[in-house]
Amino acid sequence: MSAERPVHDRRTVLRAGTLAGLGLVGAPMTGRAAAAPAGDAGYLVGRGLADATGEVAEVGMMGYGRFDQQAAGLHTRLRARAFAVVDRASGRRVMLIVADSPMIFSSVHQAVLRRLAERYGDLYTEQNVLVTATHTHAGPGGYAHHLLYNTTTFGFHRKTFEAVADGLFEAAQRAHDDLAPSELVLSHGTLTGASVNRSRAAFARNPKADRDHFPDAVDPLTTLLRVERAGRVVGAVNWFPVHSTSMSGDNRLISADNKGYAAYHWEREVHDVDYLADGSPAFVSAFAQTNSGDMSPNLDLRPPTTPEDFDRARASGLRQYEAAAAQTERPGVRLSGPVDSRLVHVDLSDVTVRPEFTGDGRTHRTSKPCVGASMAAGSMEDGPAFPGFEEGENPFWDAISDSIVYTVSPELAQAQAPKDVVVPLGEMNRVYPWVQERVPVMLVRIGRLYLIGIPGEVTICAGLRLRRTVAGIVGAELDDVLVAGYANAYFHYVTTPEEYDAQHYEGGSTLFGRWQLPALQQTAAGLATALRDGTDLPAGPGAPDLSGRALSLQPGVVLDAPPAFRRFGDVLVPPRETYRAGERVEVVFAGAHPGNDLHRGGTYLEVQRQEPGGAWRTVADDGDWATRFHWKRDGIAASRVTVVWDVPRGTAPGSHRIVYRGDARSVIGTVTPFTGTSPAFTVR
Repeated sequence: MSAERPVHDRRTVLRAGTLAGLGLVGAPMTGRAAAAPAGDAGYLVGRGLADATGEVAEVGMMGYGRFDQQAAGLHTRLRARAFAVVDRASGRRVMLIVADSPMIFSSVHQAVLRRLAERYGDLYTEQNVLVTATHTHAGPGGYAHHLLYNTTTFGFHRKTFEAVADGLFEAAQRAHDDLAPSELVLSHGTLTGASVNRSRAAFARNPKADRDHFPDAVDPLTTLLRVERAGRVVGAVNWFPVHSTSMSGDNRLISADNKGYAAYHWEREVHDVDYLADGSPAFVSAFAQTNSGDMSPNLDLRPPTTPEDFDRARASGLRQYEAAAAQTERPGVRLSGPVDSRLVHVDLSDVTVRPEFTGDGRTHRTSKPCVGASMAAGSMEDGPAFPGFEEGENPFWDAISDSIVYTVSPELAQAQAPKDVVVPLGEMNRVYPWVQERVPVMLVRIGRLYLIGIPGEVTICAGLRLRRTVAGIVGAELDDVLVAGYANAYFHYVTTPEEYDAQHYEGGSTLFGRWQLPALQQTAAGLATALRDGTDLPAGPGAPDLSGRALSLQPGVVLDAPPAFRRFGDVLVPPRETYRAGERVEVVFAGAHPGNDLHRGGTYLEVQRQEPGGAWRTVADDGDWATRFHWKRDGIAASRVTVVWDVPRGTAPGSHRIVYRGDARSVIGTVTPFTGTSPAFTVR
């Protein structure tokens, strides 16, 4: 964007009653937190926000595993939010990064750490940087170096990879630059009516002590870590377990889904944060995942459909926001004490699990990763995957497993049974890297808060056992120990051994077999002991760098051309002359492929209102919930771009227009920016 871009004003989209009811904008805290001990040196805390949106057209979307779900536009940009915390007494620090992203693959983790090392030396390393994803199922894929995750994207997409890695690094860099004396306040609440257990029969197999902890088969714990300066909340991280699957598998627009809306609402609609100048935001809120493996936002236990998924995502996000924001008005615990962290790399395909963690008094082993038939079926409540597979019993694949797979390898049977093995990924890894086997497991401490960084999707009972393991060793309250899921890499699901036996989707997706959770508990216990005792642990060799082996099968943009007798940016379908709040504005432009320039940190569109002096002021862009950017091929090289704006309630009346910013590629490869502007229309 140029320096002359119009000033933004987005308070027209405030949810009625939010500010008056919660008193969150510029208001001093009313809930008094417990005071820190005398002599405590306190913390330096920094906040950072950056755009991490990848390609929005002709790239496979990540999450549902559907070959037909190819992106065709943008609903909301994907943001990375970072929080740096420094213990002023010891100088030890941690960096927490939460990305609106389907997964954090080792490819991205390694790239972000390389960028941090180039900029800060050994200040931020794998030992103190925790990178997590919100797990939106409406993000672009193609940024992994392991083949399984790039099958639906026709290989590796470098532009998306660089956008994600650069966005995460920039958020961390801005958090570092923002470090300032701050207070951290921890609080907990209960949020019901925002999640449902999509695998209730598997959950019911767990022991009574686990089931009694979750009487409604959901984890209602919502935890908030808020950042205060001079008594004002300037940042917040919320943890609540629920899948980001409010957007359906039929959706074709890149979107941050429900957790993205929660953060967007708090930042942009409540605090009026300008995302196009997000280097130094007034307020940053991250809505992070925890043990959400079996927690669905689809309360009716059926997959969402388009267009209801937009309303579902907003409703789910709003519930999460309201539960988090309400905690800022209640007393919390003002944190004090050490900041510390440990990380180890574990080869999950080859772990000997000691009897104290297996639960049956015997030693067991994990195995090479295998995909079960129920994984191929997908989650029936959130979005089925491949036809011909079922959650639970699959007699054909059961026969294959018993007669071939397990006969050839009794060791595999001991670890993987009763899984109906469909794909023996461990054997395929010998030829080409399909999935990661050596994974990072992390433990972070900020005062009394402990975060267990697990690179997968942990069910609530599996999470409970991990939390109990760590809490018992470090002497923490159970609610102050959380699983930070989708952290630093990705290895699919983690179920309890009892849930695994049901072989629902989550069990079939627990790649390393029935003893995977006990292996992780054993690892977490080692991390907790080292953190408690102040001792170091050998990290062990990490996953190999596969950047030189990524396969790219999809060609890039070759040429853009406008429709016959048209120029780039021409208005093909103009808006009506007048609209009212609640109505939809649609304008169609002669466009170009959006992959020519991702506009990271910028926007493809602007909604502008004319001020009394005649200047045009931008009131919305492609980061807003009320806008949508649709792209469609028109012949071979031409593109039709449709910009949609749902006029929000409370929009100031007056003259408005839609601006489209595109970039066209010539036959010799030169990319030239252009602008299209609609005729003015009136909002009454």
